Amino acid sequence: MMKRLLMLLCLLPLPAAAATYVEGRHYAEIALPQAVETGNKIEVREFFWYGCPHCYDLEPAIEAWLKKLPRQAQFVRTPGVAPRWLVHARAYYAFEALGALGKTHVAFFKALHVQKRPLEDEPSLLGFAAENGVDKEKFRQAFNSFGVRLKLDKARQLNLEMGIHSVPTLVVDGKYLTTPVMAGGNPEMFKVVEFLIQKAARERKSPAKKPQ
Repeated sequence: MMKRLLMLLCLLPLPAAAATYVEGRHYAEIALPQAVETGNKIEVREFFWYGCPHCYDLEPAIEAWLKKLPRQAQFVRTPGVAPRWLVHARAYYAFEALGALGKTHVAFFKALHVQKRPLEDEPSLLGFAAENGVDKEKFRQAFNSFGVRLKLDKARQLNLEMGIHSVPTLVVDGKYLTTPVMAGGNPEMFKVVEFLIQKAARERKSPAKKPQ
């Protein structure tokens, strides 16, 4: 009887807490770790592009996951800055500057992927802004502002230093990078991110000793 019970236990799946993810397979370590903007919180940074269908598909899962984001973590976004993506990155930072992302972020995805609208230049973006309750003149000013140009420069630097070659990509605490492809799908990616949040938290508590 005991032998049969042991055999059955061996066939049971391991609990989720026992999951182990492997560097180089499920995630990658960034060669030169970057400073974070979230202070004592573990930074989880999404790199995305509004025109990316995979980013659009991921967005509802991100919104659901954010409702149960670990308390020690904070989520931030950075647009990708490949040449054809720049107009959307500028729009993102313009809407952010106006405090309008709550009204425009998901709507922008839907305009591109559901309505198939060509939001690729300032006039079309002005129309989109007005339709979503954003003053056209204020958007125009923000879109062409020095502040938004500075944000774009910073985004370029982050994309470069973190080695972002595709989107969507999530970077944990400026040190670890994962994607749906690396993790094995969208649901698994959030498990990898939670694993990395815990890993980063442990490393913050026990930093490696510097050589004398």
